[in-house]
Amino acid sequence: MNADQVTDWATDFDIFDPAFLEDPFAVFAELRDRHPVAHTDRWGGQWLPVRYADVVAVAGDPEHFSSVAVAVVGLKPGEGVNLLDAPPITADPPFHGEFRRLLLPAFSPRVIERLTGWTAEVAQRLVDEIRESGDTTVDAAERYARHLPVRVIVSMLGIPAEEEEQFTDWTVRILRTDPTDLSDSIAATKELLAYFRAHVQARRDDPGHHDDIITMLMNAELHDEPIQDRHIVSACFLMLIAGIDTTWSSIGAALAHFGANADDRRRLVAEPALLPGAIEELLRFYAPVTQARIAVHGASLGGQPIPAGDRVLLPLPAANRDPEVFDDPETFRLDRAENRHLSFGVGIHRCLGSNLARMELRVALETWLAAFPDYSLVPGEPLEWTGGNVRGPRRVMVRLV
Repeated sequence: MNADQVTDWATDFDIFDPAFLEDPFAVFAELRDRHPVAHTDRWGGQWLPVRYADVVAVAGDPEHFSSVAVAVVGLKPGEGVNLLDAPPITADPPFHGEFRRLLLPAFSPRVIERLTGWTAEVAQRLVDEIRESGDTTVDAAERYARHLPVRVIVSMLGIPAEEEEQFTDWTVRILRTDPTDLSDSIAATKELLAYFRAHVQARRDDPGHHDDIITMLMNAELHDEPIQDRHIVSACFLMLIAGIDTTWSSIGAALAHFGANADDRRRLVAEPALLPGAIEELLRFYAPVTQARIAVHGASLGGQPIPAGDRVLLPLPAANRDPEVFDDPETFRLDRAENRHLSFGVGIHRCLGSNLARMELRVALETWLAAFPDYSLVPGEPLEWTGGNVRGPRRVMVRLV
């Protein structure tokens, strides 16, 4: 047996173990019954609560569980230079709320509604390109799912769409590098921050007339003072990375699900009114995000003492499968009636872009199913799941006819 292999998930779990990446839900179920707040010394030490109530408790207690370091691996406060201060996600009250309120208008339902038609045009161009290629077997994650979110978020930020491949490359390197060697992730973070610093400075040198998030932040004030450029840059960094990868993962998981489950696909095509509820069930069942908090004071979680300075994971996918909250949680139900999933988080850090993500997922599915209603997964072609902060399929081989 490999010395690094997990032998007890309760005391030595590993979120990058191949078995966990393939199926974390089996681990969550085991721990929920046996040891619902697990611990490991791996990756600098981590705690893993797997019950819905405990995840909500951590997310709702910023006094004891700080958001200063939301990455699941890497440096914790006091361990080295902090590269990234990205409000609002890495901010605690009161600054968190003050900065979040500045961004709320950019993600309001009215703005998202205005973006919907344009997003549908982007999705339609993508499926048209696939049709015109003549290919009958394609990687739906690579050819479709990954492109839609980046094109939407760069439009909202006001940065050049023609640099899509560079933005995607930075996202991949930052979020999906080898956790044993974070040097490439750190390098990509520096490169992307430098990009936004240069972009903000160029706007200051030549303001022009723009209607985008960067301009909104540059014109905003906090306590009667302009927002510091470092906060503008870091916030843009956050919105680009989060805006690309989480939605890319959700769209990919949705395409994988309906490619593998013909009954669900046929029913949704025949009953499009089911789509809003189906989206919520996709979000519950394939929740992509796990974040982290840092224990500020000695705390207790599920009866387990948590020492100050320790990293506590917030596995939203685990909370979404808790049988104390969801009836038959391991079953995907297209028409699930009650669905209080935590896929967008809970508490003060609930995802600012939830309206945007829902819209993109809805448009992506509507457009894809209209074009390829009878598609299916290619037999024998495994999905490739990423892990860490974001879990999603990066390879979804489908047959279109």
